[in-house]
Amino acid sequence: MNYLAHIYLSGDNEMLKIGNFIADSVKGKAFLKYPEPIQQGITLHRSIDEFTDTHPVVKKSVHRLFDKYSHYSSVIVDILYDHFLAANWSEFHKTNLEDYSQDFYKLIQNNIELIPKKVQNFMPYMVEHNWLVTYATIEGIGRILEQMSRRTKFQSNMENSVNELQEFYYYFEDEFYSFFLELERFTKKKIEALNLNYS
Repeated sequence: MNYLAHIYLSGDNEMLKIGNFIADSVKGKAFLKYPEPIQQGITLHRSIDEFTDTHPVVKKSVHRLFDKYSHYSSVIVDILYDHFLAANWSEFHKTNLEDYSQDFYKLIQNNIELIPKKVQNFMPYMVEHNWLVTYATIEGIGRILEQMSRRTKFQSNMENSVNELQEFYYYFEDEFYSFFLELERFTKKKIEALNLNYS
């Protein structure tokens, strides 16, 4: 899953959100230097990624793209699933997506000392271009994919996958819903095991 899903799945626990958000920039045992609630967010992120990467529905979505995009297919699917979460946001959260996103950006800015340098470097761009809201439109997803494609070491052509999104839109959407409901249940159990409030 991509940024929006990881943030959303953290519920309303702010430190858990931060940990879940920064986790990709915290490698190995480096998470142990953070306060315990953020450690828990990083651990939760890793559990979500493992659940996602091994789920048969996600594999079905990835397979649809694999011949054309190879190992970048799973990265693309993470972004496409964030699109469906953003596009149908009112089904998942009572706060509208614009307000939710602005609240999250403020949370990061108010805790900037806890944020890895790598994340600090891209945060201004994320806020300026309002990535979390951008996910909600096909045009926005196209821009995100184009930006990511420019950062890959090898030619990925990820930006072209917006064509598959449009062609197979309802297949991907059905797979997102089928998978995400299971992921929500999985995540809530993980959070309950930490004795934290989900919402």
